[in-house]
Amino acid sequence: MNLVSTRIITGDVRRLVTFYERVTGVKAQWGNDDFAEIVTPHGTLALASERTVPLFSPGCARPAANDSAIIEFLVDDVDRLHEELADAVTDWVNGPTTMPWGNRSLLFRDPDGNLVNFFKPVTEAAIARLAGR
Repeated sequence: MNLVSTRIITGDVRRLVTFYERVTGVKAQWGNDDFAEIVTPHGTLALASERTVPLFSPGCARPAANDSAIIEFLVDDVDRLHEELADAVTDWVNGPTTMPWGNRSLLFRDPDGNLVNFFKPVTEAAIARLAGR
């Protein structure tokens, strides 16, 4: 088994695509007006309209209703991105912080309120744990 994608259901696909293109620097691949993907070498962030939900099961997901998941991106420089994204991110949860498990972390919310973590391992143990990802 291989986790390949995380999907966010949204009421405004274009707004979220624009946001994620800006913060990741990755151009979205559009399937249609209701579905786009931010494809990275190790995983994909799918962004889908609430109109796609009934295709799975009516009412099984709601846009802007996440209070438990954090979307995480491994990045090269947390501190530099914090400065570069000042105009794109309006809801910072924390500035660059080194976590007890050895990652330098930057936490913010996307326009739908989903938590996003940009992180880089900085201790030997964290670097070893994430080697090859």
